[in-house]
Amino acid sequence: MPGRLSLTARLTAFYTLVSAAVLLGMGVLVSLATERHFVELDHDYLKDKIGLVQKIVRESPSQVVLSTRLDELLGSHHGLFIELRQGDRLVYGQTAPGFPASLPTASSGADPVDWSEGARTLRGLSSEVDAPRTALQLRIALDTAHHAHFLQGLRQTLAVYLLGAILVSGLLGWWAARRGLAPLRVMKERAMTVTAQKLDQRMPVDAVPAEFADLAQSLNTMLERLQADFARLQEFSSDLAHELRTPINNLLTQTQVSLAQKRDASAYQDILASNAEEFQRLARMVSDMLFLAKTEHGIELPNREAISLDQETQALFEFYDAVADEKRIRLSLTGHAVVMGDRLMVRRAIGNLLSNALRHSPADAEVAVAIEQQGANTTLCLTNTGVTISPEVLPRLFDRFFRVDKSRSHPESDGAGLGLSITQAIMAAHGGAVTARSSHGRTTFCLVFAGSHPDRAPV
Repeated sequence: MPGRLSLTARLTAFYTLVSAAVLLGMGVLVSLATERHFVELDHDYLKDKIGLVQKIVRESPSQVVLSTRLDELLGSHHGLFIELRQGDRLVYGQTAPGFPASLPTASSGADPVDWSEGARTLRGLSSEVDAPRTALQLRIALDTAHHAHFLQGLRQTLAVYLLGAILVSGLLGWWAARRGLAPLRVMKERAMTVTAQKLDQRMPVDAVPAEFADLAQSLNTMLERLQADFARLQEFSSDLAHELRTPINNLLTQTQVSLAQKRDASAYQDILASNAEEFQRLARMVSDMLFLAKTEHGIELPNREAISLDQETQALFEFYDAVADEKRIRLSLTGHAVVMGDRLMVRRAIGNLLSNALRHSPADAEVAVAIEQQGANTTLCLTNTGVTISPEVLPRLFDRFFRVDKSRSHPESDGAGLGLSITQAIMAAHGGAVTARSSHGRTTFCLVFAGSHPDRAPV
């Protein structure tokens, strides 16, 4: 989006600001430390001169000698000012500078006091001086112009250095950010090559820093899921087209044959009855697809009530009794349990498993249903004999339109391959699951109701 800063620009700005703050703080610290050092030097210098003045006062036999020696002292120390007073009387000193009314004494250890007079800035101390016949008050000051000049030069140098250092830091920050984010650009270029026809591209996990490795791995996992889902979608679309084409072709062929020549009413009735069967097959398929489409976004159970699994299974046994007798298949039921759910949906799930078992069981076989309570869960397991399903195929049994037989030809069945998918969706809506296992010619499907059983069965 226009106006949005890139990550490189943000990192560069952040690095530059941090560098500027650090350098500025260092510059201020150097300036303050230098200024403090000058104060300490001046304090020691003034104390030294106070001691020298005290010695001159003690050794001077007269006022004239004192003034002469103090003049010599001031002449050899440029920028030094001295004032000696005896009470209110000025013993020695110039009219300028004007000393403040009070100055800290050297013996107190306090810092000298600064004051301005015209263009000059002075720093001074005071002290008591013991003369041969009386005590004098000494005030001494130092012109700090040379310190101020040095500090000004130092601060200008620091300012120029800081500006240059900040600019260099900004450039280094931009270079480091751009180099550091180079793996993201590589990942972006790799992602741009991913299309619906080219989902096998993966992010370079080993070629990126550790900070980006998790992101690259997550993207690769996402691409793997997309590739698998897209492959399933393509297969599903192909299966759906095939399943719809068969009844439509049958309807079209029968209709064209019936219109090719005149027929009697009974012939037309037979054709319409055959067409009605194909329409019923299409209607069931569309209804099943609509049900599965609803479950994609989660559905709420229309009705929730106590359901006796053994009673519902026994009722379905009676419904499929004719089909079982035709193939001489024995139906058995053991166990009983009550769960909470939608009666019609649970009945449909059990019916789908039972219909699937009868369809794939050989003659003179047995379909056994066992209902058990396993801790907080209730299971209904249906076992039938027949061809063993390979472990590679088992996870795909619940895919839409998936059949173990790849020939797609099932003349003995009018199913569309959606029964197990619907069963899985029903169990998901009940907070449970459906599982499958197959070995040694026995295949078992289990409906698992997770903690949904009431405290007691209904009477």
